[in-house]
Amino acid sequence: MELDVIIETPDWEAHGLEALCLDVCAMTLRYLDLDPQRYEFCVLGCDDAKIAELNADFRGKPTPTNVLSWPSDEIDLPLGKSPALPDADPDGPPYELGDIAIAFETCWREAAEQGKPFEHHLTHLLIHATLHLLGFDHINDPDAAHMEAIEARILESRGIPDPY
Repeated sequence: MELDVIIETPDWEAHGLEALCLDVCAMTLRYLDLDPQRYEFCVLGCDDAKIAELNADFRGKPTPTNVLSWPSDEIDLPLGKSPALPDADPDGPPYELGDIAIAFETCWREAAEQGKPFEHHLTHLLIHATLHLLGFDHINDPDAAHMEAIEARILESRGIPDPY
């Protein structure tokens, strides 16, 4: 997997964002029977000010949020189905999935408010964002239930309790 992790906020370095991204994102792809080596994406570890700016620019919401994701392609993912991504040429460049931005202060605050270890919360948010890059969403209740069930199973495989 080609993963470009850009750290704009030093707090992320102290919490091993790059290593966790490599591990969690690859684990999420493998869970869905996708070969991590055939895909690439970028993660931006930023602060609340930067993610509020991105949230305003792309969603019209000028407030901080925990994580944002931008898939490279619109993927039509029917409920209950696995992603049907273009098959990356094993001898060619990896298929670009998209970009993720994650805000340290919001993630830290949410973990504290929810009484869970920061790494558990961060793992959940990285799984969630990776699923968004693959076409999963939670716009309606059935899609949300499907996405949440996948997140919970992946987290369970790591010994992390169901966040829902």
